[in-house]
Amino acid sequence: MQLKGVFTAIVTPFTKGEVDYEKLKELVNFQIEAGVDGIVPVGTTGESPTLTVEEHCKVIETVIETAEKRCTVIAGTGANSTLEAIELTLEAMKSGADASLQVTPYYNKPTQEGLYRHFSIIAEKTGLPIVLYNVPGRAGVPINVDTIARLSKVQNIVAVKEAGGSAERVSAILDICDITVLSGDDSLTIPMMSVGATGIISVASNIIPAEVKAMVDAFASGDIVKARQLHMKYYCLFRDLFIETNPIPVKEAMALKKMMTCEFRLPLCPMSEKNREILRNSLSRAGVL
Repeated sequence: MQLKGVFTAIVTPFTKGEVDYEKLKELVNFQIEAGVDGIVPVGTTGESPTLTVEEHCKVIETVIETAEKRCTVIAGTGANSTLEAIELTLEAMKSGADASLQVTPYYNKPTQEGLYRHFSIIAEKTGLPIVLYNVPGRAGVPINVDTIARLSKVQNIVAVKEAGGSAERVSAILDICDITVLSGDDSLTIPMMSVGATGIISVASNIIPAEVKAMVDAFASGDIVKARQLHMKYYCLFRDLFIETNPIPVKEAMALKKMMTCEFRLPLCPMSEKNREILRNSLSRAGVL
């Protein structure tokens, strides 16, 4: 499975505390019409920790049904329990997911051997193409480069979303194994692609999907000047979408653009007025507002 381009880590919209599935369908169609290569429901940006299992599965099912095979759907089905991750992945398979995003188990901080066994058995028990998700800032433990190399030999582990904040890790990974690397940070998309990443699982593309797609496609086609210009144009937005914990700023930005109402589930809450003004200014600077 070759993954390249822009994959939107889509938000989960809420209305009066409940998942708004109709709004979710609108957002999926907006993404596809803008030309993204794929959609990633129920990842970090989709507030997976606060969805019930039933909601989690229904969000994935809704995205797949709305997409109607018009783009790749990589379902967020990771967990810090291996058994739960297997169950969620099997449910996503039944709904027709193309691949699964498997986050590093969080809180229980497994050893590297534990990580290897965790991801390997999920791949073995499900057979679905697996995208590893390295995000030590949230999970508390990284997937070491040599562990990624070991996992790359598992037949259906096809890629890694690299959100460790370092372009150098892309070089380190590709130096010792053949696995697809996708950036997990919008601001590092071009730096990571310059050393071998094939695209981005993007937060910013919730707001500017066509623009992020244009940036990635420009770099992939060799138009480095255009890619850099687009990177610099939207850099302030890439940066300030993480001024508070994701997905707080991106939902606030979408509300400012009148794309959706801004609702979260606790413990996430609306951003401070000071940071909201910073975000508003960045949206304006980038020409989004």
